[in-house]
Amino acid sequence: MSGTKSGGHADDPFQEGGGSLLRQPKAVWATAGASVVAFMGIGLVDPILPSIARGLRASNSQVSLLFTSYFLITAFAMLVTGFVSSRIGGRRTLLAGLALVVVFAALSGMSGSVGELVGFRAGWGLGNALFVSTSLAVIVGAAAGGSAAAILLYESALGLGMACGPLLGAILGDMKWRYPFFGTAVLMAIGFVAITAFLKEQPRPARKTSLLDPLRALGHGGLASAAVAAFFYNYAFFTVLAFTPFVLDMSPYSSGGVFFAWGVLLAVFSVLVAPRLQHRFGSLKVLGGSLLLLAADLLVLGYGDHTTAVVCTVLSGAFIGLNNTVFTELALGVSDAPRPVASAGYNFVRWFAAAAAPFLAPKIEEWTDLHVPFVVAAAAAVVGAGIVAVRRRALTIEAAEPAPRHAAQDGVSAFAN
Repeated sequence: MSGTKSGGHADDPFQEGGGSLLRQPKAVWATAGASVVAFMGIGLVDPILPSIARGLRASNSQVSLLFTSYFLITAFAMLVTGFVSSRIGGRRTLLAGLALVVVFAALSGMSGSVGELVGFRAGWGLGNALFVSTSLAVIVGAAAGGSAAAILLYESALGLGMACGPLLGAILGDMKWRYPFFGTAVLMAIGFVAITAFLKEQPRPARKTSLLDPLRALGHGGLASAAVAAFFYNYAFFTVLAFTPFVLDMSPYSSGGVFFAWGVLLAVFSVLVAPRLQHRFGSLKVLGGSLLLLAADLLVLGYGDHTTAVVCTVLSGAFIGLNNTVFTELALGVSDAPRPVASAGYNFVRWFAAAAAPFLAPKIEEWTDLHVPFVVAAAAAVVGAGIVAVRRRALTIEAAEPAPRHAAQDGVSAFAN
């Protein structure tokens, strides 16, 4: 891929090497199905955040810690997942992650206080990190028809999970806020059984990954620049995901519908639109422009009326989808570190912002007013765009092969590691 020009999929994922996207082994479908549920867990609590606050008599900032604990553990888990999977294998890593999610999702549903729920979500985050960071490599290794078909299947699972998580949370949460957690535990338990039955152990990498490899990779100026820019972008992203439900203050069904539409736009712009825009305008121009548009969208969201806030929330999914794709490509291609190692270092940095924003946004509202959290988020997006512009030379990558590839073809998706 190129830092100035980047295109879409070079191969036909539906018929690569005579294979078909739909003609996959049961092991691939089992892993992809569990991946859908894993990604659903990210946005599952969105529509029920106000219900949880009422049910546990907690403040908005306390409930927002559900995201903070989840992503704080996810950030540190980036240093661990490669270490674990390179030693016990992909299948055992997947099963360990699924088992942790089943246990901690069920415990989340039984929480008697917001403190217990925050703690159980942290355990859930560790399980999800182990599973999600390994699932793409497993799907590619087990798939028929080549990597492009497998990766498209994985990206489809990502988009479906991000879109349907809020919808499932709304449907079950409308009955009782505890039910989405129990529902996730049941679905992940089914995934555990399916992977146990259908997935054979995958070959282990020739070289074991150390805990410090991702941190060493951040010594590269281009990768460090991408990670810091993504940190500020992620602050804006997770202000939308974790704070906006309180601002909209809608029923679980209505909020779930809003974030379902948000997730659909995220998936479409990440998988279909981003590669075409990159091919036409170049990755850095698309990234800088999309970050500035996200900043403008956040300002309008913060100062508009309720209808405007709904529209801007949905529209932000388009900019987030673009940013996710381009940032991932930069992280994977800008340095000479192995792609899993580079991705782990990059995500280690950016997930800290995902942990900070859900906590800080409600606190900023308490200290000031409802508008300021969105001003701060917009400023963060502008800072991210500024870093991209200032560090343009370090982030520019000359194409190393004739046909540029989509980010996911490099072995990881925007949420994978």
